[in-house]
Amino acid sequence: MKKRNIKIICAIAAVVIMTLALVSCGGKKETFTVGFDSEFPPYGYIDENGEYTGFDIELAIEVAKRNDWEIKLKPIDWDTKDFQLSSGAIDCIWNGFTMNGREDSYTWSDAYVDNSQVVVVAASSGIKTLGDLAGKTVAVQTDSSAEAVLKNTDNEKMQALASSFAAIKDYGDYNTAFLALQSGAVDAVAMDIGVAKYQVSSRGNTYIILNEQLASEEYGIGFLLGNTALRDKVSKTVKEMMADGTFEKIADKYGLKDSIKLWK
Repeated sequence: MKKRNIKIICAIAAVVIMTLALVSCGGKKETFTVGFDSEFPPYGYIDENGEYTGFDIELAIEVAKRNDWEIKLKPIDWDTKDFQLSSGAIDCIWNGFTMNGREDSYTWSDAYVDNSQVVVVAASSGIKTLGDLAGKTVAVQTDSSAEAVLKNTDNEKMQALASSFAAIKDYGDYNTAFLALQSGAVDAVAMDIGVAKYQVSSRGNTYIILNEQLASEEYGIGFLLGNTALRDKVSKTVKEMMADGTFEKIADKYGLKDSIKLWK
């Protein structure tokens, strides 16, 4: 074969390779990385097959699908959530994330869940009211809303209640807190009502939720402060899911239909 023909073939091959590379690069999906607590059922947890699932997880997956984004589910230690978000390791915090008291720290979606803080005790404990917790040890998750409520020095009622406890113990996740409750290391667990209902029902109803609530709150999707562009894209898709019934269907699957807030 002549050298000239070889050069032409090589040149054509080079163009083809470059074209394929450009097509491949241009066809790469945008990623959507969601930070969540993998031990926070029914919002985010690991199922019996070892897969991440939950109400918020399914919502996020559906949002990514409708926007043709590649979903990346990133379990995080809850007390590192701000670093994860500010460093760009995650695009949002979506997992039973309380808006109240954090309004100016993140760019938020509208609230999509009404939530409250409650206390769980063993059914056989004899504890019936918040007043019965005097002299008892109460567990909370580190950096959780329940911890913030009980340690809020501006709330005289909660300050008085917390002062009556023998101690408040912090745990990294609620599964560990419930093991402590089961073993008698603590007498109660303060937590979000949606998670409390899930934990009580999944543990054979040997635990009860006290009727008195510690506080009420709302959940939203938290984005890096100022990232309104991504917030608006996600919110638009969630609103579409509410309109076509997908949002309610997923909520019903996880027993949360009575807690959700539908956007106008």
